[in-house]
Amino acid sequence: MSLLPISISTGDYDRVRAIKDGRVPVQGCTVTYLTPPLEELFIRALMGAEFDACEVSLSSYLIALSRGKTPYRALPVFLSRVFRHSAFYIRTDRGIARPEDLRGKRVGVPEYQMTAALWARGLLEDEYGVKPSEIEWRNGGLEQTGRAEKLALDLPPDVKLTPIGPGETLSAMLASGALDALVTPRTPSCFGRVPQVARLFPDYRAVERAYARKSGLFSIMHVLAVREELLRRNPWLASSLFAAFRQAKDIAIRELEEIGAYNVTVPWLAEELKDIRAVLGEDYWPYGLAKNRASIEAALRYSHAQGLSARKLTIEDAFVPDLDWAVRV
Repeated sequence: MSLLPISISTGDYDRVRAIKDGRVPVQGCTVTYLTPPLEELFIRALMGAEFDACEVSLSSYLIALSRGKTPYRALPVFLSRVFRHSAFYIRTDRGIARPEDLRGKRVGVPEYQMTAALWARGLLEDEYGVKPSEIEWRNGGLEQTGRAEKLALDLPPDVKLTPIGPGETLSAMLASGALDALVTPRTPSCFGRVPQVARLFPDYRAVERAYARKSGLFSIMHVLAVREELLRRNPWLASSLFAAFRQAKDIAIRELEEIGAYNVTVPWLAEELKDIRAVLGEDYWPYGLAKNRASIEAALRYSHAQGLSARKLTIEDAFVPDLDWAVRV
């Protein structure tokens, strides 16, 4: 049988490198593996559908899927996951001591539809009772001018979202006081430089661990998606990709556990892994649907409730069926 040539594009993570460097084959395929910068990757995938399989922003994917405007279908391979309490930055001179104090405030975000903001708004409402409609949102570039939403939005009428000016950036506006707070996955340059700028959750690690224990959620940022027509013509491909990515992730974690000589430049890594497993369990970065249903269902609920998805999606709409049964562990 001839091998199927496919292109795969993701970030250059430790959890994919065994596929990229050929240690883990995708059964039945010859692979061309690309790792462009993520922003470039997302635009090429979203606008041009250039790749056979690629990493996509979960929020952008759900919006496009709900509108019938994506050729991709997601596999339960979760390439990026980050708790988002660390994404909140505030002005200390605006009376913001708790998340509830964000009501009525001007809060910047690079893109309203981005997955980090989706989860940030979700935890604000679920954990603190603050609705998106109670905040005055401003969107635009964090450090560079001219950033716009990748997808057109049709938000509920009670949600206030206004682009910042063409010569403005969110970081500069927080520094000057033109914004009261900021939600951003990247640390703004004004943090640590402007005394009035601080984190909303100074000990965000402790807050995120408590949130994980209480909610059972581990925020999913990016997923692996595959051309649906390619899956229809090659129904075995989903299992081959899932098996390869799970094996590559397992290899990356085993390499983290090698304490004779650390593979990454992080001291006390063994203790860090022990602490992570105490909160998230032995399989702390699971693939597949079975162990991720709560997190997926939360993201689907947030996307629809926040007016991003055009319709309420189910797990069956969004993902290729659970592949754990088809893959020998």
